[in-house]
Amino acid sequence: MMKVSTRALFNLGAAAIALTATPAFAQEAAPSAPQAESAANDFDIVVTARRREENLLDVPVAITAYSGDALARSGALDLTAISDTTPNVTFETSRGTNSTLTAFIRGVGQQDPVAGFEAGVGLYLDDVYLNRPQAAVLDIYDVERIEVLRGPQGTLYGRNTIGGAIKYVTKNLNPDDAELSLRANVGEYNQLDVVATGSLPLNDDLRIGASIARLGRDGFGKNLTTGQENYNKDIWAARATVEAGSHDTVFFRLSGDYTHDTSNPRGGHRLIPGLLSGAPVLSDVYDSRGGLVTPHQDVKSYGVAGRLEWAATDNLTLKNILSWRKDRSATPIDFDALPAADVDVPAIYRNRQWSEEFQAVYEGDKIQGVVGAYYLDARASNIFDVILGTTGAALNLPGFTASTFGDVRTKTWAVFGDVTYNITDQFAVSVGGRYTSDKRHGVVIRKNLLGGASPALGGAGVQLGALTSNFDGQKTFKEFTPRASITFKPSEDHTLYASYAKGFKGGGFDPRGLSTAAPDLDGNGVRSPAEIFDYFLFDPEKVDSYEIGYKASLFDNRLRFALAGFYADYKDVQVPGSAGAVINGVPTFVGVTTNAGKATMKGIEFETQATLARDFAASGDRLNLSGTLGYIDAQYDRFVTNVGGFDANGNPAPTQRAQPVDVAKFRRIQNTPKWTTSGTLDYATPIGSGLISASTTVSWKSKTFQFETPSPYLDQPGYALWDASLVWTSENQRYTIGLHAKNITNKHYIVSGYQFLTVNPVTGVPVRSVTPTSPVFGQPGVAPSLGLEGVVTTYYGNPRQIFASFGVKF
Repeated sequence: MMKVSTRALFNLGAAAIALTATPAFAQEAAPSAPQAESAANDFDIVVTARRREENLLDVPVAITAYSGDALARSGALDLTAISDTTPNVTFETSRGTNSTLTAFIRGVGQQDPVAGFEAGVGLYLDDVYLNRPQAAVLDIYDVERIEVLRGPQGTLYGRNTIGGAIKYVTKNLNPDDAELSLRANVGEYNQLDVVATGSLPLNDDLRIGASIARLGRDGFGKNLTTGQENYNKDIWAARATVEAGSHDTVFFRLSGDYTHDTSNPRGGHRLIPGLLSGAPVLSDVYDSRGGLVTPHQDVKSYGVAGRLEWAATDNLTLKNILSWRKDRSATPIDFDALPAADVDVPAIYRNRQWSEEFQAVYEGDKIQGVVGAYYLDARASNIFDVILGTTGAALNLPGFTASTFGDVRTKTWAVFGDVTYNITDQFAVSVGGRYTSDKRHGVVIRKNLLGGASPALGGAGVQLGALTSNFDGQKTFKEFTPRASITFKPSEDHTLYASYAKGFKGGGFDPRGLSTAAPDLDGNGVRSPAEIFDYFLFDPEKVDSYEIGYKASLFDNRLRFALAGFYADYKDVQVPGSAGAVINGVPTFVGVTTNAGKATMKGIEFETQATLARDFAASGDRLNLSGTLGYIDAQYDRFVTNVGGFDANGNPAPTQRAQPVDVAKFRRIQNTPKWTTSGTLDYATPIGSGLISASTTVSWKSKTFQFETPSPYLDQPGYALWDASLVWTSENQRYTIGLHAKNITNKHYIVSGYQFLTVNPVTGVPVRSVTPTSPVFGQPGVAPSLGLEGVVTTYYGNPRQIFASFGVKF
């Protein structure tokens, strides 16, 4: 009888799975788009997803890694570039900003940047957690790799990694030789990006290095009111590093970074005519005509970090990471995108943080693991106005403004550990846990003004009446987040795993809350401090996630893939939002943030790369096919909101008093397309004294809902993007020349937006105008819920861009 080895059986099974999927979903580490390192020619990439160095194939986590070289070859410009080729993720620039990040992984995230709301995806710059989304759209330069960890990472990465984590890792300095490199991109819209990087070893134990970047281009459109370029880019950035010692004994790294973004305000595109002015819809989606220009758009971000490592023994390494960061973003956001002030939001965001983390990493034959402690002290504050248009005899108030100041202080400490025990050469179990104490102190001050914006925002508004909110509260949230996994390796080339993880995102206080809108729960005619506190408070949200996965490298690394299936039970979902209202006869907006939701997410993720041929057309050439596939079935199981005047199906019921109604069947998970897929074909061949690589990538996402309530205006139907690159690299890798084309078909697709229309409170469908005799709302069509013109404003992804890249190393 013929004997078949375990390895052979797994090879055959894996080949059947991968080859079946490859033609539709292939992805390669090719130059046309930033490609997963799991698809690189060398599959032995080392990642630090579990806070210790491991081969990507061995990590029982759904992770996609991109090398700095692959990102550079593809012409990737910033962190959002990897969104198209990573399954079940959405990374995009937030609405009216240039550098604020909105990140969602497996249906979990947060797109509201106001102080008080926490991110659902953690972003780490060289293992330093960035507490706020402002200035978090990191430009790609001087990068070693980027890792995207999908699923809750609460055990090792703490609070606010309930959806996953992004790790941006910069390059270490060369300890032996001096280096200098220059890189430039030149292209359409007068694009000119220049990056210079250098390092110098001063002696055997000390070296210094620095990078400076100038990133700029004209806008994709114009602001027809101010004359400014719209969607332009104007950034200076720099990093500096000092390293001493060796990883084998004692290693110290001191790094600092600085970014200054003076790009113009990003103006939105209206999808409906002005309901009061009749202003028509513009023909170019990248044009705008908002008139708000104060405060002057300006974003600064900077920080320093010190990392100390001591190899105490052959098996034990002690690490300490101390950091301090600060940023300030001033931005004028014209929600209505019209010359007159109707729903104008000037804003200034300020954030600062310092953190301390200690780790003890053990690497033994049978046991590997990490234990540690973490502390974060952070402060996030903002001031923003909502300048509303008013009309009518009773509301003839010029420049009426609702002004909000928010200040949130966070003090978090945690202890954590994660240990892997190798039961045999094939079986291993990992267990871990993290205990977190998260103290939040929130202040919200709101007032009404006449005469324009607040003085702090460049206006001359004068306070009207008493404060409408003067909230000051604090609460400590505590949580234990465990993690466990079991791994089976039938051979070195195969890894199967099953895991469980719990995630936790901190609670807080609604930064847009309005004390005068708090419900009088006991009906005594007075809003007590306890009632106001409960109205502002929202609790943490939590997720229990279960995952199984299979990773393999077959046929001498000619075929590689990673397959994962997951199920997540998402509880106490925080649903932030705001709505127009009239309080005590004054038009304003009201924060509406609750733990209204319960949701489930289940899906699959598949990444693969196949080398289809080598040495077939010319000696030394290769043809690769690679791809990704993500599927997620994400839905609300419960979504409770107070509704009056309508029944549970959204039918008018004038006599029905306000009561809790479950509207889950009418709500959607935002920024989470059901399908995400990409495929890349890459051919490389030696030419003369170098290597030329031609590649093309097509990515596709199904329909995306911008908010929990579906919008016939903002929601983006499924769309495809097509990119291509042609890159030549010299034999000694000293020179590179590339030609890159992004969004070749010039597809216009919505990435974010605002909508303030009167809607059915159950179904969310915009309602028709209901007061036909009103000079404002009498026009046929929709009715505004905030302002007079109606706000349906969108922001779009980049149009077609063609640019050349040049690189040289000395």
